[in-house]
Order: sequence, then C-alpha cells, then structure tokens
Amino acid sequence: MIDKRLFGIAGESRKYIFLCVLFQCIGLAASVYVTIALAGLLQGLRNYFALSEALGSLPGVAGVSWIFFVRPFLLSALVAVVIGIPVRFLCGMIAGKMSEKAASGVKARLRDMIYQKLLRLGLSYQKHISTAEAIQLSGAGVEQLETYFGRYLPQLFYSMIAPVALFGLLTLISLKVAVVLLVCVPLIPLSIIFVQKFAKKLFQKYWGEYVALGDGFLENVQGLTTLKIYQADGRQGDTMNAQAERFRRITMKVLTMQLNSITLMDLVAYGGAALGTALALIELSAGRISLSDCIIIVLLSAEFFIPLRMLGSYFHIAMNGMAASGKMFKLFDIPEEPEKTAVVDDVEIVLQDLSFSYDNSREILKDVSMSFPSRGLSAIVGKSGSGKSTVAALLAGINKGYLGSLCVGAHEIREISEASLVQNIAMIRHQSHFFAGSIKENLQMAAPCATEVQMKEALDQVRLWGFLQGEAGLETVLTENAANLSGGQRQRLALARALLHDSRVLVFDEATSNIDVESETDIMALIQCLAKTKSVIVISHRLANVANADRIYVMEGGSVAESGAHDVLLNANGIYASLWREQRALEEIREMPAAEEGIR
Repeated sequence: MIDKRLFGIAGESRKYIFLCVLFQCIGLAASVYVTIALAGLLQGLRNYFALSEALGSLPGVAGVSWIFFVRPFLLSALVAVVIGIPVRFLCGMIAGKMSEKAASGVKARLRDMIYQKLLRLGLSYQKHISTAEAIQLSGAGVEQLETYFGRYLPQLFYSMIAPVALFGLLTLISLKVAVVLLVCVPLIPLSIIFVQKFAKKLFQKYWGEYVALGDGFLENVQGLTTLKIYQADGRQGDTMNAQAERFRRITMKVLTMQLNSITLMDLVAYGGAALGTALALIELSAGRISLSDCIIIVLLSAEFFIPLRMLGSYFHIAMNGMAASGKMFKLFDIPEEPEKTAVVDDVEIVLQDLSFSYDNSREILKDVSMSFPSRGLSAIVGKSGSGKSTVAALLAGINKGYLGSLCVGAHEIREISEASLVQNIAMIRHQSHFFAGSIKENLQMAAPCATEVQMKEALDQVRLWGFLQGEAGLETVLTENAANLSGGQRQRLALARALLHDSRVLVFDEATSNIDVESETDIMALIQCLAKTKSVIVISHRLANVANADRIYVMEGGSVAESGAHDVLLNANGIYASLWREQRALEEIREMPAAEEGIR
C-alpha cells in the first residue's frame, strides 16, 4: 500500500501531506457535528408532535412542548449549519491546496533528481537509458506520481483515521452496529491488496509498452528523411502501428481491471453502508436506540466507507505512478563512478597500450599507442570501422572502461573531473546538435558570458557572419537542429561555438563530411590556423585534409598500423600510400567531367 522508498523522497512535501490529512479530519469532525445537531432537531420535532398529539387538548401544551423539545435543538441545528457546513467546505478547500503543494513539491524534486543523475552519469548516460525514456520518466512518469503524493497518500492516512474515529463515536450509541461496520471496512483494502497483485505486473507491462512506443516514435521522427529516401517509411509505419496496437490492448486491459475493481469496491462500500442502515432500523424498531441515534448511524454509515472508496479510486492511478517510479529508481540505482577531483593542467595527451570494447565480446581497439602534443595538428585516418571515432570518443571522455593508459597531462583521463575535461577538450562532429532558438542563444551555450562582439568575431572567423548579416544577425532564428541552414553553414556554426568555448584541445571527428567544397576548404584553413595555438586532432576519411598534419596515425583493425608525417608515410609505401593513391584516382575521375565541361 505504501512504497517506503517512494515515500522517503517526499521530503518537504510530507508536511503538506500531514496538513492535508489534518484538515480532512477537521472537516469530518464538522460533518459529525452537523449530523448530531440535525438528528437532535429531528428527535425534538418527533417528541414535540408526539406530545402535542397526546396532550393536545390541554391549554398551553403546544407552547411548552415547543420550548422544551424543539427550540434548543433548532438553535443548535442553526449554529451547526452556519458554522459546521462552512468549516467543512473550507477544510475541503484547504486540504485540496495542501494536496497540490505536496504533489508539486515532489514533482519538482523528482525532475531535479533525474536531471542531476543524468548529469552525474555524464556524457555516457545513453549507455544506461535512452533519451526517449529519460524524457518520458521526467514528463509523464513524474506526472503520474502527482496522484500518488497529492491524493493517494493523504487519502490512505485519512482512511485509517476516519473509520476508527467513527467507530469510537458509534460505540456510544450501539456497540453492535459499530462493530459490524468496522468489520466490513477492511474488505475494501483487502480488495485493493488483491487487485494490487495483478495490477503491479499489468502496469509494469503497460509502462514497458509505453516506453517502447516512445523510443520507436522518436527514432522514426529523427530518421524520417532517411526513411523517405529509401522508401522504408511504409514498413516503419506498419511497425509503429503494431506497437501502437499492443499499447492500445494493454491500455484497455488496464482500464478493464480498473473498472472491475471499482465495481467491487462500490459493492463493498454501498453494501456496508446499507447494512449499517438496516441494523440501525432494526435497533430502532426494537427500542434499543432512539430516533436521533438511528439517524446518526444512517448518516455516518457512509462515512465509514467513503474514505476507503475514494482511496480505491486513487489507487489505480497511483499504481501507474508507482510502476513509473520503478523505472526511476532503476535509473537512480545505476552505479556511479567515484567523484573525480583531478583537473587538467597540461593538455599533452598520451595513449599507451590502450584497448577498448563496448560489450566485452569483441575488441574495438587493441594496444593503441598515440601521443598528441599540447600544440599542433595531429590526424587519425583509416578505413571505416578501423576505430577512429572510438578513439575520438575516448579522448572526449564519452567512452569509458578502457584498458591501458590514456593520460591528459599528468593525470589519467578517468581521474579527471568531467567539468575540467569538457572545459579543456571539445569535440566537433559532422552532426553537431543545435537547439531551436536564436544564433545568439546557441552560441551562449558554449560561452554564457561572451559579448556580442566576441560572437561576431567567432562567426566572422568561420566566414558565417556575412551570411547572417543578410538575415537577422545574432537574432537569426534556428529551427530544430538548425534545419534551416545548409550542411556547411551548420558546421561553420559548430566551429564558431567551439571557438567561443575556447577549449585547449579540439577534436574534429569527420567535421567536414557531407559539406560543400568551399565550406570544407574554409574549415580546414581555420583548423590549420587554430593548430598554431591549440592541440588540434582531426579524424578524417579524406587524406587531402590532413596532409599538412605534424603527425598522422593510420588505423587498421583497431590498431595503429603506421604513423608519421605525410611524406614519410608516402615513402613507406604502406597502407597510407595505398589509400592516398586510391583517393587521388577517384578525385581525378570526378574532376574530369568538370574539366571537359570547361573546355566546351
């Protein structure tokens, strides 16, 4: 009924849960007061009419009967109505406010916990949880817990207090009726516990299908262009329809289960209240209780069961939230690496006998040894699948769990704090991400304190400012992931952002892929200029881009096959020379149609 770990994160919200229960109890007391007052009035009226009927012929009997049997109860009932009903109303409103505060406080705390956990996991968080699932947990998952903390928990505590308090009151009237009602009350929580055994598995399956549907939808939206190009959108649409149908079925099962359990709780609640009413009437007819006592029992019988009936209504939504919380705790329980305290001093990078694998089934890197000076241009080349990008991800701290040594200055990279690492090493990929918003906002993510002059200088360096001047300058609005810019313009903007971040090491992972020749030439010229003051590491499939590098590492099969300057590697007539000749031949073939067109 109560998830101790989930209740443990309530924190400050526990105060509001307590206040919510307190005002519900005060409201119940006000209802009891009004009920007793009205029952007393009805009893007084009955006594008045009975006495008036028996002694009606005697002078002054009606007036005396009214004074003694009706007027005191009438005044009491009026006071009860004037005070009790508004108090009940106000308590209900205040309890609702406390409920909202309890829920909002927990939601804010949970979202912060998820965010902080992802931050602590760092750049490699996607190895543990997908982006879509993280979004769903912090969105719909947290929202589902609003009912658990705001409604379910306060109602649970109130449901334990109200029947006991009413039992104590009704024992003063009829012990038999009070005991029967109290015995019937646990049937509702027992039915909830019975349903919970089935509901828990059902809600876990529901959330599994929900997450799978979200993952698939996000992936298909992100890859929609590719699906269209290869005309695979129809097949993926069918797959999404199948996933949606599975989610629909599990949703209908959840709704059916909820409807059936609510029906069961209604039978118990209203059946118990009817039983209490019947017993009260039997006791009245036997003369063991008065009319006012009977009225009190009849009116309060429902109050025995209504709190638990409401608890049952909140239970199903709360169970959905608890199923989501299970996935949250799974995220929170992901082991974290010990806090790193080392900071980058010197940015000379040395890899010594480094090996790496993603799943321990196959080594991606084998005994790789490289060194990158704190200033100058270095390059890593090789065929696709040779391990170039894996090395880049290790240098940026994205990939972890390597064997061997990877030192940045005097410290092993696994000992360096992530804040120091990202401050000193920046990776620029061919698909850098941009956020919807202005150019200025995207640049400020790299350097929040950068002035407009500094931003314009960075944009001018990458030869993008001229284009933006014809737009809205720094206020030029980008659509999602800068879809309204060309590939070359996106890469220029990514480079400008990296320049503003002012990292001492820049890792370019295929940064000039899929862009026009002019942009590629401009970017490579800027990279050459940056290498005079920074450590620049270029990973490229196009050897012409790295021919001027101080040192080139040639990778094959996850190992360093050759290393040296361009001329040295050509003279060695090995893998690099072979790749160079192949690329030159292909480029000459591409250039021939253009040359022939020029002759014409």
